[in-house]
Amino acid sequence: MRRFYSCLLFLSLVTLSCNTGNLKVVANISSDLMEVSAVETTSNSDLIWVIEDSGNRNNLYGLDPNGSIAKSIAIGNSKNMDWEDLTSDSEGNLYIGDFGNNSKKRETFNIYKVNNLASVEDKVDAETITFKLPKSIKPKNFEAFFLLDDNFYVFSKDDKKATVVSVPNLTGKHIAKFVTEFNLEGKKNSITSADISADHKTIVLLNHNKLWKLTDFDEDNFFEGSINTLFFDHTSQKEGICFKNNDTVVITDEYDGMEGGNIYEFSLER
Repeated sequence: MRRFYSCLLFLSLVTLSCNTGNLKVVANISSDLMEVSAVETTSNSDLIWVIEDSGNRNNLYGLDPNGSIAKSIAIGNSKNMDWEDLTSDSEGNLYIGDFGNNSKKRETFNIYKVNNLASVEDKVDAETITFKLPKSIKPKNFEAFFLLDDNFYVFSKDDKKATVVSVPNLTGKHIAKFVTEFNLEGKKNSITSADISADHKTIVLLNHNKLWKLTDFDEDNFFEGSINTLFFDHTSQKEGICFKNNDTVVITDEYDGMEGGNIYEFSLER
């Protein structure tokens, strides 16, 4: 990924003239992708990978340093009911979280696994991990997840009290396990994307104008450690976050008229 980000340096100097607060603009996303809902990097690719959410094609898009579409991969055995987030593992496999549920009527959710993403050309069938919620949990809208110790941790999108469930990284059908409920205090604190650092010491939860940095947690007791709120001084429909390294994250937002549709970097060292 070092080559990718060095190529972005020139473009960042051009685009920084807009008022984006603490966010560093590194590229404009292709205008063909108006509703980017997630971003992820993988260990075996120099591209930044994105998806769009419900109503759009069931494609993975690899973006080059200019934010242009360098690769488009159709997931042949899936439907984009509401793709909301991406995560990956150390072996270069990519996972698509199809678990958006704005109507709160959906009962079955899917995670699609694309094996060895770098070797895929333009179409692939994915492995499918399907889950339902336990009967004790009311229907939820999910937009964020990450992979830790062979389990996915999936976060509901709620303005106040939110829910975390876990799902094993195993192809087949599962009942999700309740992990915890949490309240980040205040209104409009819904989580739109999440990621965990490669050293598993830091979690980031994304919101439209800020992120929460979680550290010093033990196992899956994520909210019993330190929680720091980092503001962007900029508000937009930010839907994707992933780690560039242990101290810096990459963020994407959707197009909104003449604004948004960018790839940003944001330092966690504040």
